[in-house]
Amino acid sequence: MDVLGLGFCLLLGLIHTIEGKVVKRGRVPPHIVFVMVDDQGYNDIGYHGSEIQTPVLDQLAGEGVKLENYYVQPICSPSRSQLMTGRYQIHTGLQHSIIRARQPLCLPPDTPTLPERLQEAGYSTHMVGKWHLGFCRPECLPTSRGFQSFLGSLTGSGDHFSFQSCDGTEACGFDLHDGDRPAWELRGNYSTRLYTERVKDILRRHDHRKPLFLYVALQAVHTPLQAPGHLLRRYQALGNRPRRHYAAMVSGVDESVGEIVSELRERGYYDNSVLIYSSDNGGQPLSGGCNWPLRGGKGSYWEGGVRAVGFVHSPLLKRKGVVSHALIHISDWYPTLLSLAGYRESDSNHLDGQDVWETISSDLPCPRTEILFNIDPVSRRHGDINPKLLTLNGFGIWDTGVRAAIRAGDWKLLTGNIGDGDWFPPQTMPGGPQQWQGMEKRRDQRGKSVWLFNITADPYERADLAEARPEVVKVLLTRLSEYNRTAVSPRNPPDDPMADPQLHGGVWTPWLGQEEHRDEGGVEEPDSINRKARSKSTCRLCKLRALFKKVGSRMQRATLFL
Repeated sequence: MDVLGLGFCLLLGLIHTIEGKVVKRGRVPPHIVFVMVDDQGYNDIGYHGSEIQTPVLDQLAGEGVKLENYYVQPICSPSRSQLMTGRYQIHTGLQHSIIRARQPLCLPPDTPTLPERLQEAGYSTHMVGKWHLGFCRPECLPTSRGFQSFLGSLTGSGDHFSFQSCDGTEACGFDLHDGDRPAWELRGNYSTRLYTERVKDILRRHDHRKPLFLYVALQAVHTPLQAPGHLLRRYQALGNRPRRHYAAMVSGVDESVGEIVSELRERGYYDNSVLIYSSDNGGQPLSGGCNWPLRGGKGSYWEGGVRAVGFVHSPLLKRKGVVSHALIHISDWYPTLLSLAGYRESDSNHLDGQDVWETISSDLPCPRTEILFNIDPVSRRHGDINPKLLTLNGFGIWDTGVRAAIRAGDWKLLTGNIGDGDWFPPQTMPGGPQQWQGMEKRRDQRGKSVWLFNITADPYERADLAEARPEVVKVLLTRLSEYNRTAVSPRNPPDDPMADPQLHGGVWTPWLGQEEHRDEGGVEEPDSINRKARSKSTCRLCKLRALFKKVGSRMQRATLFL
């Protein structure tokens, strides 16, 4: 064989080797661990200058990619829904508020979820922690929406030890579920500790030959502010009691993530894994959280409510130890993780998320240039219409009384009642809110319905440019109007008294969707008719009990103020 022929053979062999590696890598997609933390503020992590000690998170973020232009939604359910579907709230009907425990509402059943798609890509999928995406029917549960196992809570909050959860004062019940059954035997465990042990157990039992998706949605650091004694003792010097308990909870999260990563290493998953860490919204300043120097907090569309703590840690990153200022939204994880999994998305035209892996890993240009935070028509009370808000403030383009927020490039536009716009400095003072009166107060909210900020130049939203740059306002109002034409109707049903846990053995559980037995011809059998009659009778009695309980609770509260 001549030299040219030998060279050609060597080159062909090299190509085959490279192709083989590509194929092999394609056969073993990365294990994905997504850690969602509840209500962690921007200033509640060590690498943002916090007094809270988070050495594990600081190291993981420092060795990975810190996402410093990363956005979520200002409250729980909307953020989680966009992670699970890759779609904005306006496209799933969840524009308004959270999904309440007694609300007959959940993720649209015809919308594919991230774990469902990952299962199709060959993944084992497991969830540990807080769901908060509705559970009125059995088909709304995590195990019906793509997760093969689930240990956690269905509602939005609850006691971290007893797992008692209350919706107002009228309805309280037990909320810890292992699959579709209440896990009474696990009461008394601290939620962060319990969930960490379940994650480690999953990693020990999993078949390494199959890719794994772990969604770890920790209950911490949501109220009630509770932590074990060994964590509280670390922050004895903090005079502010809510901040002390909150800090202890964050340290518990830090320990949890450290144990999960150690287990990944020990069990041989780490080298082919991607860890994503994200808060679901900004911190609540009056409940221990801190978003300083960002403006506002949880529940608002100011930066303190929507700019989140987030980072990616993975040996698979092409660049590590860097900070990314690319514009990234929580809806982007859906297409990004499916792409990593090798899944070819068939309904990508219906997604609002973008695949941002190459932006994070290789610093390539980001495909995302714009984020619609929300358009909430329910925020405007029925009949509360001011023509000025459309004709003058909205330039005839948009009713600025509607709560909405959008960011495009450097610019961020806000309309309507978008939440508390105060700045909350770090809570180093003892006592409660009565001693925080010297903190910075908003100066530009009274009588206004439109705000414009150059977020790149002014990330703390101190210089409102709405009057100085009307041409930018018009462009962004037009974008809101265009988005609004694609919106579905908001789904915001009233609470159902039949959801009361006292009607279901003291447990929060699905209360709808129990189908009656019918024969093959669709004609009800006599026994079925009798059962249905008894069911209707019992239903009426349950509703009466729930109504009397609700009225009694309100009367009891009223007597407190007499």
